[in-house]
Amino acid sequence: MKVEIFMSKFFYKSKLSKEEQENLLMDLCDAISSIKDSKEAAGFLKDLLSPQEAEMLAKRIKIAEMLLNGYSYNTICDYLKVGEGTISRVSEWLKLTGDGYRLVVQRLKEKRKERKTKERYESEFEKFKRSRHILFWPELIIKDLIKNSDINHKDKIKIMKSFQEMKLKPELYKKIRKGM
Repeated sequence: MKVEIFMSKFFYKSKLSKEEQENLLMDLCDAISSIKDSKEAAGFLKDLLSPQEAEMLAKRIKIAEMLLNGYSYNTICDYLKVGEGTISRVSEWLKLTGDGYRLVVQRLKEKRKERKTKERYESEFEKFKRSRHILFWPELIIKDLIKNSDINHKDKIKIMKSFQEMKLKPELYKKIRKGM
């Protein structure tokens, strides 16, 4: 049984059975759901998609977000440099179901909010550290060394820092056990 699927600008005839197609799609869904963070997702998408495909998918998500936030087609066209046909397809998917888009758009809002809070906290803590530099001087010196080093030296410094952390951990655990 051959299934015809309409894909962008051409018809695609699958040589797989309906069951084989469903199994492949479930494997893809399982692969995506196994991703733990943004870094892993970026690596997976880099291997899976061409840069153009990744951009196209990212634009569809942004189109859905902008449509859900009430932006006009013209604004979306100008901002994302996409055609009205692409926007209308996303709009139709949103009207028909759009549950996946809505879920992702909501989670993106939450992630952005978390990121802003974390960045604000980190920048405030960095200011505190700089103002109390006597207490944090070893860490500040290491950060400045890493920041101002070339790639080879950065790797060596990070390795040395990880060894230092490993040496400190047993002492910390001993102190914690004594306190218990």
